[in-house]
Amino acid sequence: MKTLFILVALLYFCAGGFGCDSGLRLNWDFPGSDIKILFSPDAEHCQFLCTQEAPCLFWAFIGPDCLVDSRYCFLKATSSGKPEKQNPKQGTTAGYSLKSCTPSLCKVYENVDFPGADYRTFFTVDYKACQKACTDDPFCQFFTFLNGKFSNTNVRYKCHLKYSWSVPRTPAVRALADRISGFSRKLQIIPSSQTVCQHTLFPNTDFPGYDIEVHQAGSPELCQVLCSAHPLCTYFSFVSNKFKCYLKNNPNQMVPKDASGITSGLPSRSCPLHVTTYVGVDFPYSDIRFFPLNNVESCENACTSDPSCQFYSYITSSFTYLKSDYIFSLANRVCYLKRVITMPAPPRVTNLADAVSGFTLRNCFL
Repeated sequence: MKTLFILVALLYFCAGGFGCDSGLRLNWDFPGSDIKILFSPDAEHCQFLCTQEAPCLFWAFIGPDCLVDSRYCFLKATSSGKPEKQNPKQGTTAGYSLKSCTPSLCKVYENVDFPGADYRTFFTVDYKACQKACTDDPFCQFFTFLNGKFSNTNVRYKCHLKYSWSVPRTPAVRALADRISGFSRKLQIIPSSQTVCQHTLFPNTDFPGYDIEVHQAGSPELCQVLCSAHPLCTYFSFVSNKFKCYLKNNPNQMVPKDASGITSGLPSRSCPLHVTTYVGVDFPYSDIRFFPLNNVESCENACTSDPSCQFYSYITSSFTYLKSDYIFSLANRVCYLKRVITMPAPPRVTNLADAVSGFTLRNCFL
């Protein structure tokens, strides 16, 4: 698995770039222009989320000193690359993406809980031991530890290891005849076509029920990659005409059912990897930049050489689009480079007395 915090180079900005502006603007807001709302433990983490979200250029974080016990991270973007409005706002912190900086984050959060996303729990002496266990477990992205003063004596010293996606998931997949899509060769997520791995795929077979998550995927092999990356996935089913990947959990039984157009399979974490392109498949959204190229091989090379790019789509036909009342016509053979957030991202963040939460130390740059 690749390191989650990818050192990012200067990305393409729609209307010019910024230098490295890592400053946190306390009690300040950039109202409006929201593109996504996430939970985050503090302003620094919110800034990293903005850095990894392809279109995000600036952000605002509402902290726990507000009346509501939630910590919201508002990711934002405008066509100019600058906030349309900004004003003082108590309890809010604002700032810019670190896309032109070197990210660094390594800390724990006292009296903070990351609810949900648990996949393993055990008792241990302190939060440092819990964090070390998280660091040593390749599935663990963050943790919550309940210390010796926690109100419920039955769960004191309990360590909760938690999971979030560290491999890129394409937010959407669709069939388009003039598209070819694929992944950066630097990512260790590309499925294998070797015979030993194909034996873990079962065509025209469904394993009904026991769904834990549903995702978009370009092929049964990519669905297998997602299952292999999830600590609770015991098997999966992929519906080809909808590009739907159903991750399932049942360690006790696996009941097959004949089903045309569905491929099921097992996680296969030890299989060798190789590069695959998907002809007639589009990975829409999550663009970081685009430009004309003569062939799909050049597009794949451009994605692989760009440290920010995780996957790409290549268009082989011409098209037009409307932007700001002007009609643009793009020639054929256009390469779109794309990325999504793969850093640890808790599903929720709340205050909780005598709890300590934090992230794996695999992502610390000191």
